[in-house]
Amino acid sequence: MLQSAVRVPDHGRRVPFRFLRIAGDARHALGEALAAMTLERDPTASEGAIEKDRARFSHAPLVVAVVAVLDPDDHKIPEIERQYSAGAACFALLQAAQAMGFGANWLTGWPAHDPQVRTLLGLGEHERVAGFVHIGTPKMDAPERQRPDPHDLLGDWTGRRA
Repeated sequence: MLQSAVRVPDHGRRVPFRFLRIAGDARHALGEALAAMTLERDPTASEGAIEKDRARFSHAPLVVAVVAVLDPDDHKIPEIERQYSAGAACFALLQAAQAMGFGANWLTGWPAHDPQVRTLLGLGEHERVAGFVHIGTPKMDAPERQRPDPHDLLGDWTGRRA
């Protein structure tokens, strides 16, 4: 799966991503830390909100955090392109897991954007979570949701200014 995940567009061959495996008891430890953070930030948080964060990483046996590595000294390749590459790695990992028959889901949520969580995960100053890819055995077929008609999204550029 990781072999597929690294075969993504990567302008300048910077490899602007890395992977962090969260498995076994580490998933529960992370959930406990998130529950504590939720309660610390909002002492009136509902038990449901606290439990949601406690169980957030416990639904699949493996969670892979895809970490965007955004070196600020890299002036040749725009940061946004490096972020796109990390996002592409998330999607490639998701599709590889699903193609191998696993159930997989790419999630972010507040933990992906929280500075305290980044510190807890050991991320560097210029690293960000692009996504958490949860991988396990599917319990059911993923429900199909309504998608836009791609023809409605397609336009033509004719070479003239609008």
